[in-house]
Amino acid sequence: MRVYVNDRPVELAPGMRVRHALVAAGFPPDGRGLTVRDEWGHVIGLDGALSDGARITVEGKEDAGG
Repeated sequence: MRVYVNDRPVELAPGMRVRHALVAAGFPPDGRGLTVRDEWGHVIGLDGALSDGARITVEGKEDAGG
């Protein structure tokens, strides 16, 4: 499935969680210092479920995820 992390497409296997999307986008797996929001602006946890086409935004640690 394809999800978007800060508008960058990331390919994940079905059933993967927010944590997996962050790692695929280059963020640290523990998410320390990061705030993750869904496309409606709600804060979501690292174990949050994702579906195909989901869009999440990561805030914090500007040097990560690149």
